[in-house]
Amino acid sequence: MSGPDVTEHDGAEPDGAEPVARLEDVVVVLGHGSAARRVLDGVSLQIPRGTTTGLVGESGSGKSTLAKALVGLHRPVAGRILLGGAPLRARRRSAWAVRVQLVPQDPYSSLDPRRTVGQTVAEALDPRRARVGPARGRIAELLTQVSLDPATAERYPHQLSGGQRQRVAIARALAADPQLLIADEITSALDLTTQAEILNLLADLRRRLSLTMLFISHDLAVVRHVSDHVAVLLHGRLVEHGPAREVFAAPAHAYTRKLLDSVPGGPGFALDDAPA
Repeated sequence: MSGPDVTEHDGAEPDGAEPVARLEDVVVVLGHGSAARRVLDGVSLQIPRGTTTGLVGESGSGKSTLAKALVGLHRPVAGRILLGGAPLRARRRSAWAVRVQLVPQDPYSSLDPRRTVGQTVAEALDPRRARVGPARGRIAELLTQVSLDPATAERYPHQLSGGQRQRVAIARALAADPQLLIADEITSALDLTTQAEILNLLADLRRRLSLTMLFISHDLAVVRHVSDHVAVLLHGRLVEHGPAREVFAAPAHAYTRKLLDSVPGGPGFALDDAPA
């Protein structure tokens, strides 16, 4: 990996199993000419199957760019991205996008205001037809899965609260039966009570569906609460990665220690205070 060495803890995939997703020395450059900038700089990261990897870093560190690269929206100029051991290739980008689903920070802007919730989920189930009728049972099942009344299928985004819209976005992502679910700052715009409800929902979905997730957040207490592994980005470079408890209990990189120092209580802050 280019740049400074990443501090690695022992967080390897058990028994040599292939991780769901793997980045190998990935470099992403955005912009052109004199405006071009290297947003990801030699990032290598594994996301083990059935686990949640938390991705943290300050604004501009490259977190959302990494998420979009995993979805296939940003193409690396160097390195490669693999899903289930198979590399991402331009000709397979649409099929890849189904297997990796991104739940965005602001579901209101990502939900078509002209479509009902049912139409939105139906489109995720069958992009070519997007018909609610034949999929009504599956739509109801998905809405129930995210703790929404199936009758919500008849409503429009503007008729829902922020937490309800986020649940719809999660249901839409689950409709594709993805191998990897990426949650990009999905609780940052919610009040504390609704944050806790969404985090509990994700934990429940992970247990019931054996989900593999990349959870992106600037809130370290939340990341610690939901993650098995933690990866720390600094200016597009991965500087620390390992099991969450080890990283939070004994951060090895100065930048990780700085992030933890910004949390009330410092590196030893009470994990029990994280949302339940």
